[in-house]
Amino acid sequence: MKQIKECVRNIPDHPIPGIQFKDLTPLLGNPQAFEATIDKIVELAKKLRVEAIGAFDARGFWFAPSVAMKLGVGWFPMRKPGKLPAEVVTETYALEYGHDTLAMHKDAFVPGTRVLLIDDVLATGGTMRAGITLVEAIGGTVVGVVTVIELVALAGRQKLVPYNVQSLITY
Repeated sequence: MKQIKECVRNIPDHPIPGIQFKDLTPLLGNPQAFEATIDKIVELAKKLRVEAIGAFDARGFWFAPSVAMKLGVGWFPMRKPGKLPAEVVTETYALEYGHDTLAMHKDAFVPGTRVLLIDDVLATGGTMRAGITLVEAIGGTVVGVVTVIELVALAGRQKLVPYNVQSLITY
């Protein structure tokens, strides 16, 4: 995971003062580190017998399509309201710097589907918790949560008990 961690850039005071933003764009520009990231997520997902992947707008989208393709499963987006064209379910949640709302198509998968949720960063856990709520609202089973980065001091993992939470690197 050292190769992955070396490709994370810290941006102080973004998007507001006091936030230490973890920028993954250098990782995206490094094919070896990006491939190592995808391969590690695939390795974790195979153990969970994943049938679909849910990914968060927008940085979860960087990883989900590649992981889904390697697993031979589909993926679905979880986005801001107004971005998805069909009927949606929504959930409002708290962030470390405000509130937001997440939307997902009601027909993203069939009830009973084993879903893995993927995002770039686990901070306070609000976004991931909202995603879990949405998946379960339409009958999915969240079998795991994977993030590239976990900000341990923000204790987001505690909001996700009893779910299987895996993070590739921690700060």
